[in-house]
Parts: sequence; structure tokens; C-alpha cells
Amino acid sequence: MKSRMEGYLEDCLLNKVDLRRQWISQMVEEVQKVVHHLTTEISYQDFRFQAVPYCDTYNENIKVLAPSLFLITVPMRGLAGYKEARQQRWRYYSLKGARLPRPLQDPEGLQQWLEVEQFLKSPGQWHEADVNIEGDIVPAKVLQVFRKLVENAIETCRLSGRVRMLIDHLVVRVVVETSAGQVELQLTPSVDIPTAWSKKAQWPSCLKRWPSPETVQCIKSFGFSLLACSSYHWQLSFLRAEQVLLEQLDEDGGCRRKCFQALRQMKEDVWCPGTRPVITSYHLQTVLFWTCEKYPNPKDWQVFSRGFLRLVRKLHKCVSQHFLKHYFVRKSNLLQYASSRELDALAQTLAFFLKDPQISLP
Repeated sequence: MKSRMEGYLEDCLLNKVDLRRQWISQMVEEVQKVVHHLTTEISYQDFRFQAVPYCDTYNENIKVLAPSLFLITVPMRGLAGYKEARQQRWRYYSLKGARLPRPLQDPEGLQQWLEVEQFLKSPGQWHEADVNIEGDIVPAKVLQVFRKLVENAIETCRLSGRVRMLIDHLVVRVVVETSAGQVELQLTPSVDIPTAWSKKAQWPSCLKRWPSPETVQCIKSFGFSLLACSSYHWQLSFLRAEQVLLEQLDEDGGCRRKCFQALRQMKEDVWCPGTRPVITSYHLQTVLFWTCEKYPNPKDWQVFSRGFLRLVRKLHKCVSQHFLKHYFVRKSNLLQYASSRELDALAQTLAFFLKDPQISLP
């Protein structure tokens, strides 16, 4: 006989997860129409930015971080034939053009410089001063150009009644009105590099049984991307590779995906709701990958309640320690800049749930 926890969680999957899927699908449908309209206009105004395509199925440029928080990657055009930088050099420039007395800090973790010479093909527009300083394509300069293009596109496309810019000095954020409510979008220019795997991503570790060698080879073939979301350094992103890993989760007939969906549902409904939660679906996805690697045996994922609680315990450990390693770039802590107060509050909530899951259920 199923316990109350098992019965509730299965009910959660059958009902709440389905409702969430329908709700999110509707918002994604409306959002991608707006984004496609805006970025088509932006692409017309500036060759370097590519329109985000409209897709009837999965759109790889839209990442749902929370029900009302989406990451939109806007592909950049014209750069091809990427290679790793051959040598390190000091940078003394500032965004305003002045020369600094000390060199800029080197990139850490998920960050790297991006030189125009790292591409075999780079049209003249990428050498212009509006995005380039001393041979570097500088994300803050790219964002400055992009922000102005977004502002103009909202007016040109007559979307000011549905879309408004948010004040953010680092990234480009807009709010879109949908039939299901407001959605905040982070619009992020992205340099896609499908022909290489980043040297910073020393993955997988030796002697790991999950994922399989065939899956690893497939995932690495999708390459990586560089996102413009800071001042001087580009951020490594592996959204395509991660999506392939998600799609191949349960090829052995396990319940990993259901456990992840239940974890996400409880996080959004009970543990960490809100428009800008300290823990997003991306953090939960990373928790899932680490747990799958630790428990590679198919028999570990046959009983739903055990798999679900395994994920909750891993999440509680990461939140308590304020430490969650990026799955591919393992020297990077995804919680490094998260609010300690919010993480501690969530850790307490999760500890209470784990002590007696039945009591914590709504």
C-alpha cells in the first residue's frame, strides 16, 4: 500500500505537472511570437544579431528558469571557425576608453575572454569600436548596442503596450504581458560554437558509468555557447548539450524525469516560489545530473519515492553548503553569488520536509 507521500507525489505528477506543462506551453507560445517579432526587426537593423526562430515544438533559444522567468538566447551572426586563444595577454582597457593602471582580472570558472582573431571568419562589423576594444569582442559593448536595438524594436513593432524594458545596468531584461500573466525575459546575445568543446569543461571524470560513452560523444558534438551577460568576460553555456542529456535520461526505463518534475513542482509551489527565486529550474537540473552520475544503476531509478527523496537530499546538501558545482565546468559554483539569507531559509524548509515529508505536504 502506498504511503500518503507516495500517493500525493504521484497525484502531483499526474495533475499539477500536466497543468504546469499546459500553462508554460501557452506562455512560451505567446512569448516566442513576441521575441521572434522583436529579433526579426533587430536583425534587420543590425546584421550581427540573428532573429530567434518561431518553433512549433521545442525552441532551443528559450529556457524556462521559473514559471515567470525565461532566459532567451539571441544568436549572433558572422563569427565562424572558432579556436582556443593561443596565448594569454594582459588587458589594461576600460569600457570608457581610459587606460587602467592595473590589468583587468582574468576570467574564472564559467568565464573567458573572446578575441576576434579566435575566428577564421569575422566580418568587418565585429572589428568596429562599438563592440571591439583592442581586438576583444567585449560583452558590455555588445549589450550596449543590443539594448538600444531592443528599445527601438519595441517602438517600431508597436509592442509598447505588451512589452516594457526593465532597468538593469548589466543585462537586458523586459517584461511581456501574456494571457497567463507577466513573464520576465532576460534577452542574452549568444555566440554559438558548434564545432568545438570548451577546454574548461573537463568532462566526464574518469571511471564514471553515467552517462554512457556513446551519450558523452553525442553531447560533446553539440559544442557550447558564449553568453554576453557581464562586463568584460563571456559566460560559457552548454544549453544544447544539457537538453540532449535531459532527453536521454530514461532510455533504460527509469523514473529520473518524473523525479525531476516532482522536485521542480514542489520547489515552485512550496519550497521556493516567486518571480526571481534563489533556486531555478537550472539549479535543479544540475542537481539531477550530479545525482544520476552518483547513482548510475538503472535499479536506483525504479522506485519513484526513493528517487525523488534522493534528489531532495542532494538539493538540501547543496543549499546548506551554498555550493553547487556546474556539471560540465566543475570549478564553477552556481551558488557563489546567491543570497545567503535565502539559501539558509530554503535549507531550513528542506530539512523540515525531509524530517517528515507527510507533514510538509499541502
